[in-house]
Amino acid sequence: MNINKKQWSWILYDWANSGYGIIVTTAVLPVYFKSVAQADHISAASSTAYWGYANSFGTLLVSILAPFLGALADYPHFKKKLLSGFCWLGIVATIGLALVPSSQWRMLLFIYIISAIGYSASNLFYDSFLTDVSTNQDMNKISTHGYAYGYLGGVLAFILFLVLDLTDGFGALDGSGITKASFLIAAVWWLLFAIPLQKNVTQKYSVAPTTSPLAGSFKRVFQTIKHIRQYKKVAWFLVAYFFYIDGVDTIFTMATSIGMDIGVKTTVLMIVLLVVQLIAFPFSILFGWIADHTSTRAGILLGIGVYFIICLYALRLKTTVDFWILAVLVGTSQGGLQALSRSYFGKIIPKDSGSEFFGFYNILGKFSAVMGPFLVGIVTQLTGKSTIGAASLSFLFLVGLIIFAILPRLDKSPNK
Repeated sequence: MNINKKQWSWILYDWANSGYGIIVTTAVLPVYFKSVAQADHISAASSTAYWGYANSFGTLLVSILAPFLGALADYPHFKKKLLSGFCWLGIVATIGLALVPSSQWRMLLFIYIISAIGYSASNLFYDSFLTDVSTNQDMNKISTHGYAYGYLGGVLAFILFLVLDLTDGFGALDGSGITKASFLIAAVWWLLFAIPLQKNVTQKYSVAPTTSPLAGSFKRVFQTIKHIRQYKKVAWFLVAYFFYIDGVDTIFTMATSIGMDIGVKTTVLMIVLLVVQLIAFPFSILFGWIADHTSTRAGILLGIGVYFIICLYALRLKTTVDFWILAVLVGTSQGGLQALSRSYFGKIIPKDSGSEFFGFYNILGKFSAVMGPFLVGIVTQLTGKSTIGAASLSFLFLVGLIIFAILPRLDKSPNK
């Protein structure tokens, strides 16, 4: 089954914004922000708190608005306009990060929040375009290729930053200059590789047009909530997804802290991050192949099962080698589980209201990042061991596994 031009254009958008994800969100800006804040006599604890508040605010805002934005995107020709608008918002704000004076930590945080809103909201519409560019038969393949090339694109963008960092900007930049150049790399990378989607992808499914799309969007969302019993399979899947994706996100966000607790050096942690991304590239595609030769359901169950094993393996974490083994296991299943969850959801929702339903999917994905870190924190404090805290996440995967396992099968087609 070949991937056509429209589908490659969709896949490349994940490649495009992954540079932002790894450079701005994960690796560079958090460190830079703390240094800027501390230079203005803000304590390390306070700067960490402010960073957390900024991320929480941006996430909360997009999560609350997601179903309404999604419902609005379901009207004819609205989806690409909204994706383009938020995409440009994210790109321009990312460029803005490079223009903020090094002494202005408040402005830096404000611009970051705007960029994060653009990034998160554009991803909502990107996800919902999956139903427009693929059929149920090839949805697994397209979704997993999106995640796979997203990981690869993020790695290549990050390597460009590393080249600047290791060469001191080819001898022309200081530390602040290299950091600001990295933000420009993320913005330009996002801009260039978003062009194919803007040019080649069109909205296939939509609801009937209306003279008041904004009011109609709110009305449709509340009707969906009111008649949720009509969508039992969707509702129960979202409950299962809430639990197991919470575990996935928590392992990713807490891995660095756990690694440092067992003595893994910072430079090694950075290398591990890159290796996990590289491993995720082929294994995401492999998960798509497995799903197409068995079922999407089987692929998701496999992914959850691997993560359950990862949690139990965390109990024996003592050395850097142990951490490497855990990281490799994460790389094998991280992208595949997320990609197949997206394609499974895309198959069971009404196509003409796909963006609205992906709005609810987005909410559960964002809000799930609350319970896992809290569980790890409580168990770690009670036991004094972060490895036991990580192992406690097995509860989330077990609950998600049980709920998903008892969901009715989509149908008996091998491609489902």
